[in-house]
Amino acid sequence: MTDSQDAWQAVVLPDGRLWGKEHGLAGPYPVMCHLLDVAATFGVLWDELLEQRVRERFAGQLGLSESECRAVLSFWAGLHDLGKISPAFQAQVPALFEVVGGQPEYAHVAGARMRHEMATHWSLGSLLEEAGYPNRHGAAQRGGSGAQLAHWVGQLLGGHHGLFGRKLTTSEMRTPASYEPGLGAAGWHVQRRCHLEELRRVTGAASVPAGALSADLAVVLSGLVVCADWLASDTAAIESVRGTTGWQGTAAEVDAHFARAVAAAPALVGAARLGRAEFAESSFGGMFPFAPNPLQADLVAQLPGLVQAHGPGVLLVTAPTGDGKTEAALFASSVLGRAAGARGMFVALPTMATADAMYGRVRAFAESALTGQRALTLLHSMAWLNSAYTPPSSDDRTAQLSSDTATSVAAGDWVRGNRRGFLAPLSVGTVDQVLAGVLPLRYNTLRLFGLHEKVFVVDEAHAYGPWMHKLLLVLLEWLGAMRAPVVLLSATLTGQAAASLVNAYRRGAGFTEAAPVEPAYPGWVYAGAVTGEVSAPRSTATGRPRTLDVVVRPVAWDVREGEAGGPAPAGGRRAAVREELRQVVEGGGTALVCCTTVAEAQATFRDIRAAFPELAGRPGGVRLLHSRFPARVRQEIAAECERAYGKPEAGAEPSVREPSVLVATQVVEQSLDLDFEVVISDLAPLAQLLQRAGRCRRHQRGGTGRPAWAAAEDAPRVVVLDPFLAPEGRMCPRSWGLVYDASLLLRTSLLLRERAGEGIAVPGGVQELVDAVYAPDFVDDLDAGVGRELRDLDLERLASQAAETSLADMVAIGGPGDVQGYLHLLSRRVEGVDEDLLTTRLGADTGRVVCVYAQPDGAWMLDESGEAGLPEGPRPSRRELAEVMARVVPVPGRWLRDGGVEHPPGWRQQPLLREVGVLVLTPGEEGEGWRCGLGERTIALSEVGVEEL
Repeated sequence: MTDSQDAWQAVVLPDGRLWGKEHGLAGPYPVMCHLLDVAATFGVLWDELLEQRVRERFAGQLGLSESECRAVLSFWAGLHDLGKISPAFQAQVPALFEVVGGQPEYAHVAGARMRHEMATHWSLGSLLEEAGYPNRHGAAQRGGSGAQLAHWVGQLLGGHHGLFGRKLTTSEMRTPASYEPGLGAAGWHVQRRCHLEELRRVTGAASVPAGALSADLAVVLSGLVVCADWLASDTAAIESVRGTTGWQGTAAEVDAHFARAVAAAPALVGAARLGRAEFAESSFGGMFPFAPNPLQADLVAQLPGLVQAHGPGVLLVTAPTGDGKTEAALFASSVLGRAAGARGMFVALPTMATADAMYGRVRAFAESALTGQRALTLLHSMAWLNSAYTPPSSDDRTAQLSSDTATSVAAGDWVRGNRRGFLAPLSVGTVDQVLAGVLPLRYNTLRLFGLHEKVFVVDEAHAYGPWMHKLLLVLLEWLGAMRAPVVLLSATLTGQAAASLVNAYRRGAGFTEAAPVEPAYPGWVYAGAVTGEVSAPRSTATGRPRTLDVVVRPVAWDVREGEAGGPAPAGGRRAAVREELRQVVEGGGTALVCCTTVAEAQATFRDIRAAFPELAGRPGGVRLLHSRFPARVRQEIAAECERAYGKPEAGAEPSVREPSVLVATQVVEQSLDLDFEVVISDLAPLAQLLQRAGRCRRHQRGGTGRPAWAAAEDAPRVVVLDPFLAPEGRMCPRSWGLVYDASLLLRTSLLLRERAGEGIAVPGGVQELVDAVYAPDFVDDLDAGVGRELRDLDLERLASQAAETSLADMVAIGGPGDVQGYLHLLSRRVEGVDEDLLTTRLGADTGRVVCVYAQPDGAWMLDESGEAGLPEGPRPSRRELAEVMARVVPVPGRWLRDGGVEHPPGWRQQPLLREVGVLVLTPGEEGEGWRCGLGERTIALSEVGVEEL
């Protein structure tokens, strides 16, 4: 080192010429000032977002007093951008770099690259070791986060942009600049040390931790740091605390700036609406305008005592569709939330439609039962199109819309931003949004942090295959470690699946030995996170016991044979559907015909309309609902169906509904509250059949509200069309492909045939039936030939399930114990793992398209009349995006591989449009409508949606 460098080092101050922020600002903002801002903001988040018991856990693990812990963690948070003191970062703005880059103390290797967050990681190990932090060399390979605390802190802070760097070797920690020239020479190291020392001084963080944090608290700390950084990086927030020009970095200036930042931080956090919701209402009557049913009443009477004895934990509620599980979950959330000191809740559902429907119910609950900060976000990829959530606003070409942007009237301002919706006290969203937290994706820890100190409610816990079930188990393990209360709701859940869910939570809470779990149906079971004890199952009565009249009709599969409405041979599916619908046509009332595939639903719709012209001629006489309509059309049809087939208005005079038939696919199983006099369904796995049966005579309509043929209110008729019992025997229709597992179809078929004439007692007989269809000894009493066939199919099913589970094991981040001391495992790169894995079922071959209409002049338009244009360029306005996304249709992926799908160049740069293809439709011959060619296929868009001709 030269004499001049020695002199400079002796009087060194934080150099105000080293910029930390500059974009959109009146002038460059010193790194030191940004570090101080984040430290100040972190302190307020610590005070307001963390409950007292959580702060005590932090302090206890670090071996500090609570006040010392607050100071140390604020100091750490401020250090997150220390890596900006590097030539690789400073050179990004050449005009600013010229001021320092030519000085000898700032020697550097021209063109050397290094991201600033990784520079933070690489530089902090040795700097904190100099400051007295333990950093025993060699512990890196043993995961010793306590013995190697200095490196661990650097690694955690280096993850503030969503990805954690790998463990560094001993040599890399000792001389990082020799491995990464982007860190710069000695002068840069001196400045990093100087900034660290000043930040430590002003935050009062002189104490050195005596321990390390558990993995769950490391995730919480990472989330707090990211949140503090985002808040303090707001342009208006920066300008509000900026000092006078010519900032020199003297101790007086540092103290003055930190004082301004500390004074401004509470308002900054408050404006972002990141406070705590409070579960204020304790009575069921105060939450809902009706008396509790037996299930709800039992929870009211028993749950508070169990929670008091065993601490907040996991509640599993199993009950039939329509038995008030949602209200039971919301009441339970209030009990668990108060006991845990939770600051809010997250309600996860399987589909966007169910999330949209739940949003209004949670909002009403929040208004009646919660106080404090009640910002509520809706989290799924299309939330911004939901008018109840985001009313139309002015055209804004600067809106940064992406697949995880959340905007909300209730949530307001800051939490609308990209990825910030998880930070709001209250959220409703699709389950994939939270399961992404246990995949090694960028900012996965932010999603986990978003569930910390919240009640996590999972609706339809039975609706997930092996892949997502395994990810849910990992998530529950993290929540158990965090002591976050969980409520699981299910209509049809096997005992084995129920036990796996409860024990995953218990394992995270520290109880590694599995406990027996026997769900009651209807009923509930509870396990506390403090004692780990699983309560005896609470079996409850139902307000409406029923016996399903299940009629199994063997049918030949002729769905797409013959002319619509033409002769239907006896013994075929077409004839069976017509026969079952005759009573509706002649006697009034409503029917649901549930089909396996979209193509078969379209064919069935056409056949019913042609066979019953008296229905087709009446508005709403025959409706069609499936996934392959443009999004806006599907929403309109779903809303129309809820008006026509939904719950009767309170106080309305009961009367028989006009004859009407809804033809639909599986979309009716979960997302819509519908009520029919009869349900006609293709054979499906038993759990799906029971879900569909829940739409049969779902609501009470009084003595005169049903037609004469359906007068027995509590004897709903469910007709199952079974091709396995047709003369050709146990043949799954080729058109079904891989929609359902053939093993479960055959098991369901055989079980229903065995119990023919008995009916299904709801709820009393449901759990036994669900467990029976999965029983390993199911094949023991079968005919030898059938048994062999079923064993072969079972082996295929089990192999497929094992493959899905194995993949989840391979790509998931593992539980808290698996990543303790190995933060880089939270974001390790796994080829092919992205959020698309979660938005569809594993292995589902799907794509998304929008149909455009080719005009005579060659222009592509979004409507037939040519009035709505197709947006061009990389920055379409919000209104233009909404117009496109309202017309998006999911289609089989194989269609897109045949050629003929267009991808406008500008769309590749827009996250929402990047994966959307364009089908260019042209007019067919006279009367044939609009269509296009895809390889050997011809695709059309008509009143039945998008179809393959």
